[in-house]
Amino acid sequence: MRIQDNLISPEPAYEHGTQDRTGILLVNLGTPDAPTAQALRPYLKQFLSNPRVIEISPWAWWPILNGIILNTRPKKSAEKYAQVWMPEGSPLKVHTERQTRLLRAALADRTHPAPMVEYAMSIGSPSIAEVLGRMKQHGCERILVLPLYPQYASSSTASAFDEIFAQLGKMRNTPALRTVKHYHDHPGYIAALARNVQDYWMKTGKPDKLVISFHGVPRFTLDKGDPYHCECQKTGRLLVEALELNADEYQICFQSRFGRTEWLRPYTAVTLEQLGKQGIRRVDTVCPGFVSDCLETLEEIAMEGKAIFIQAGGQEFHYIPCLNERDDWIQALADIALANLQGWLDLEHPEEQLTQSRQRALEMGAQR
Repeated sequence: MRIQDNLISPEPAYEHGTQDRTGILLVNLGTPDAPTAQALRPYLKQFLSNPRVIEISPWAWWPILNGIILNTRPKKSAEKYAQVWMPEGSPLKVHTERQTRLLRAALADRTHPAPMVEYAMSIGSPSIAEVLGRMKQHGCERILVLPLYPQYASSSTASAFDEIFAQLGKMRNTPALRTVKHYHDHPGYIAALARNVQDYWMKTGKPDKLVISFHGVPRFTLDKGDPYHCECQKTGRLLVEALELNADEYQICFQSRFGRTEWLRPYTAVTLEQLGKQGIRRVDTVCPGFVSDCLETLEEIAMEGKAIFIQAGGQEFHYIPCLNERDDWIQALADIALANLQGWLDLEHPEEQLTQSRQRALEMGAQR
């Protein structure tokens, strides 16, 4: 057996008196580079090869994935992406980039020196490995990993952490690391969700029913102890309380089923069809589990969901956009970050102190 060399990467060149920085790494799921079957195939292969996403024996799953799914689904998925693609690129990536810039600016107004703020994708680019390497190059000795998933799930949050830890395992000098597990009940996040809905209703009036749709996961994950279902329910309950809705004015449900196994119920598509058949005139749908609009909100809900409801007899369907670049959401994100950075920002030193430190090191024989 050939032993692989150089498993541990060399460190960036070090210079005495350099500021050790604090960094924040936002992590999102990812997106293909283009709305084409050619771009979707490697994206789907990486995504659907993750054992946290597909909890099936690899021996059983591999022929299904490579023999069927990757030969049929890329074209269909590409057609869906093409319907929502923005001039700047994928909606998820565009909004994540904007949120990163806005969070960087918000923290610069509230802290000095401000932490470095970057984003990476669990699938696709920019990769976690690439961005962590860049943060190391810029002297980040402390990194807060902040997934853009308000509710924890093994398939999303833990999957991102897996890749973070895997990359740290390749580093000789690993940075100090903190992770944000969830913020499904954070007051600022809930308040931003509620104001987002209220602002929409100020322009359009209230619907007969508010459908609160979260991304689905297989039912067995709940049975095995994944807290995702409970956290979605709590987010929904807190949002409903903030909006002061009665029990007959809303419905919490789950979208994006995949495969034949049972997923969390009630299903969003089935719910919308039932509401249309019941004669509900107007339905508004909001997706609190997504902080950025993406394929699952813009195509699956705003387009497919609307068609299902209207075809079943409904008259008016509204999709309420995600938080995206709302200022109250960016400020809430800054609050979440700062709460988890306590004690770290105090470790950064003024320039004068760094200069003195470098001078002492040189006097004691350091090379630079």
